[in-house]
Amino acid sequence: MRTLTVDLAERSYPIHIGSGLLTQNQLFAPHIVGRKVAIVSNTTVAPLYLRQLREALSDYEVSEIILPDGESYKNWETLQLIFDGLLADKHDRKTTLIALGGGVIGDMTGFAAACYQRGVNFIQVPTTLLSQVDSSVGGKTGINHPLGKNMVGAFYQPQAVIIDIETLHTLAVRELSAGLAEVIKYGLICDEPFLTWLEQHMVSICALDPFALMETIERSCAAKALVVSADERESGVRATLNLGHTFGHAIETEQGYGVWLHGEAVSAGTVMALEMSKQLGWLTEKQRDRGIGLLARAGLPIVPPKAMTAAMFLAHMSVDKKVLDGQLRLVLLRALGQALVTSDYPAATLDSVLNADYSMITANI
Repeated sequence: MRTLTVDLAERSYPIHIGSGLLTQNQLFAPHIVGRKVAIVSNTTVAPLYLRQLREALSDYEVSEIILPDGESYKNWETLQLIFDGLLADKHDRKTTLIALGGGVIGDMTGFAAACYQRGVNFIQVPTTLLSQVDSSVGGKTGINHPLGKNMVGAFYQPQAVIIDIETLHTLAVRELSAGLAEVIKYGLICDEPFLTWLEQHMVSICALDPFALMETIERSCAAKALVVSADERESGVRATLNLGHTFGHAIETEQGYGVWLHGEAVSAGTVMALEMSKQLGWLTEKQRDRGIGLLARAGLPIVPPKAMTAAMFLAHMSVDKKVLDGQLRLVLLRALGQALVTSDYPAATLDSVLNADYSMITANI
């Protein structure tokens, strides 16, 4: 097992990464304050892993809240099902919520924990690669709105993140690839040597080699923990973690939540950010293509939806959370491994990027 720490003074918490962690009571016990625990999961994950987790928590009064599976259910109606379950089982302020599932379950459970009786403890147990390397760490919680992704939520940190890499063996190939979009992001924004390592080990990662998975998850979590520790509420450097997300969220919202997986949309959005960085003269064509090539090797889409027009992108991007005082800020790359957040770019460049023929740009990747 490997352990990292998200350093937030008195609210610091550990990230445990290893095999077979779901059954290890000693990892959960220090973060459970009362006798009652509510496990929130979904109809896909619960049949696979709920029994193991319940056995590890046999010393506690455990209730289960099982939600429908999918991004399309990340909404007010499904969030209410969590509150319904907590109230029906008379959970109090010493209750601990445990999120057992991917990013949707983690985000909604965290948001429910932030709201229920004005705040109760929760533990993240992410079961997808994307949630293990990204959404479970950092305290971003929330739900989607029909007009924008993750527009309603709260910053609310977990007590611990417990990552059992064995859960990846039941993950669909498409979901594994979606997680790799966030992994590759870390190399692009702040760790160019990690890009080289990923290029060398992508085959092993996709084959679920334990060493490759542990290294991938640890390096990704370490990068995110460092950024979150420096900027918990995204007032500065943390926004660089959103490389590709402004374009990607527009794709998710326009296409309908769940049609494109989050990581798939982020991948296509990252290609657009790479292209814009190239058009601004910050990246060479070779550097742009290096990033695109790694996304392609991970099995990710590298061409945005052909039916999406520039007007469609702009309509959704105008309500992005990085818009300040009417200015659309984008995460771009000054160099591979060096990201920035800026609204200082020619409107003509953004228009060119939104209207580019990505089939031609990626033809030789």
